[in-house]
Amino acid sequence: MADTLQDKDWNRLLTRIKKGTCTPFLGAGSSYGVLPLGRDIASKWAKSYGYPIHEECKDLIKVSQFLAITEDPSFPREQIVEMITEITGKGNVPDFSDHYEPHRVLADLPLPVYITTNYDDFMVRALRSRNKNPIVELCRWKRSLRDYESVFEKDRCFEPTPANPVVFYLHGYYEVEESLVITEDDYLDFIVNISANEGLIPSRIWKALRSTSILFLGYRIADWNFRVLFRKLVHEMGGVGDKKHVSVQIAPGDEDDPEEQRKSVKRYLDSYYEKLTIHVYWGDCRRFMEELRRLWEGFTNGQ
Repeated sequence: MADTLQDKDWNRLLTRIKKGTCTPFLGAGSSYGVLPLGRDIASKWAKSYGYPIHEECKDLIKVSQFLAITEDPSFPREQIVEMITEITGKGNVPDFSDHYEPHRVLADLPLPVYITTNYDDFMVRALRSRNKNPIVELCRWKRSLRDYESVFEKDRCFEPTPANPVVFYLHGYYEVEESLVITEDDYLDFIVNISANEGLIPSRIWKALRSTSILFLGYRIADWNFRVLFRKLVHEMGGVGDKKHVSVQIAPGDEDDPEEQRKSVKRYLDSYYEKLTIHVYWGDCRRFMEELRRLWEGFTNGQ
């Protein structure tokens, strides 16, 4: 069981990147090192505000729901926006001059659409640093966002390109506080609403989900986000059978677990996700990006 992709999988991915039929799908791990992970935020909040269920103290969705009830419905969103604003306001952003920084590598690829469940603007910043003109789009998953202007409505003929790509914020953008999906109630409303009304996500974004290879970055296989998003947004909407996808995943379990146990879990998960046409790359985003950069440069230089 290899940790990396097979040559044929790399070649397929590189070919689709060149054709623009690959869509990066960014999770929290892609911003790790600059912003804390959800479980770290949850642990801090649980300790500060006395979350009573110890075994759930690292679950940001559940802890956020607790704060929405005990403090104020907008409180978790306000805290997230304040955290991102404070961190980035001090100049703490990814180093886009770093050849292997994940957002920088993605920004150098000729892709028209980027999808993220992160709230930060790092993908937008990376694209601008590469002299591209990214357009921010939000999922208008609740009524209060319906008046938010979409480029696809403003210009019916607009088509994203590598020079003018769209960065689609599925779970909200920190500059639009009300757009954040963070509590249990938010996630339930999000799933119910987009299931009932596909129009809440622009047709061009549905097209990317249904007809391109998805490159999942920064998720863990056990993440609620990862499982629900893939099953609901891709598999149940008809895109899973058309393309093979790639997910960059940290190996499951703890470092102290027996090696054979870790291998057994990986074998099971490989088999499970293979049925969903997902090839798993076992490693962190940085390692994957180093390999992707090297192979991409060889691929494009040889053609």
